[in-house]
Amino acid sequence: MTRTGRPIKKLELSEEQRRELNARLALRKAPADEKLRIQIVLSCADGEGGKEIAKRLDTTAQTVSRWRRRYESYGLAGLTDAPRSGRPRTVLDEHVQAVIDRVRNSKPTDATHWSVRTMSKATGVSASTVQRIWHAFGLKPHRLETFKFSTDPNFVDKVRDVVGLYLAPPDRALVLCVDEKSQIQALDRTQPSLPLTFGKAETRTHDYKRHGTTSLFAALDVATGKVIGQLKRRHRSVEFLQFLNTIDASVPADLDIHLIMDNYGTHKTEKVRAWFASRPRYHLHFTPTSASWLNLVERFFSQISEKWIKRSAHSSVADLEQSIRHYLDIHNTNPKPFVWRKSADSILEAIARAGKVIN
Repeated sequence: MTRTGRPIKKLELSEEQRRELNARLALRKAPADEKLRIQIVLSCADGEGGKEIAKRLDTTAQTVSRWRRRYESYGLAGLTDAPRSGRPRTVLDEHVQAVIDRVRNSKPTDATHWSVRTMSKATGVSASTVQRIWHAFGLKPHRLETFKFSTDPNFVDKVRDVVGLYLAPPDRALVLCVDEKSQIQALDRTQPSLPLTFGKAETRTHDYKRHGTTSLFAALDVATGKVIGQLKRRHRSVEFLQFLNTIDASVPADLDIHLIMDNYGTHKTEKVRAWFASRPRYHLHFTPTSASWLNLVERFFSQISEKWIKRSAHSSVADLEQSIRHYLDIHNTNPKPFVWRKSADSILEAIARAGKVIN
């Protein structure tokens, strides 16, 4: 007669408990060991045997039994690791607070900002501990960022107008961010660069030869990320009008066009105004003064500078222009739009908070 052994006892779970476990299991960034424990509990609730669970999940029957018991005793909290004793703390809360207060509210006598070593010497805390404290609280005294408040009297209205186009673009219309990246220098190094190799970064000479400049006129399609680009040696209203004609020839004739631009003088000359007046399907949206960051084409200019122009060498302006056209072709074969996520209210609230801090 065959022995059947002890019958399997299902782990009883309520619907709420099962939903909670499945929700934790679905989290992308949940720890792998926690997901394993949840799978064990759910399998026990489905009536699967301990050996079968262990084999399927590549663990041991003892592990299955342990986490089943932990869940029965403590619920979801029982699936986390218990705190371990470890070495007692040597840095007290007062020491941490002293480092934070000192880096935020004072400066060393011989420098404009604190370094890890000067702070360690001033507070008596080890340099590695200072570094951990700064990292934990997001303090970076070596970094300095710039800002400027717009003085545009219509700042609020313009922010809402431009951000509204990003977050809720109109139907049957194109939204284009237009601007020019002027004075792009054709720089060539005085000697050939040395390539990247094992244990050594790519190197190049610190000096260079100037061969002239060019300007990139660009219109970024907010929806697709495609860029209409044109290179000009100068950036007057004449060149801007030529670029507007290029845009007009490149976009569908049956759509309204919303152009987001800054307040540069060449965008508002009499001839430019006449050009727009004769084409009523074009709608202009100006960014506030000193707020070029609202124009998404600036993000594209940053990308082409960092990825293409900054580390390249060009023997002439024509060589530089050919290189930029090549990059535009590559970009437009697989464009990706820049996604705007900040609402107008969140931008205005952040600026108001910064203004309070300064005042």
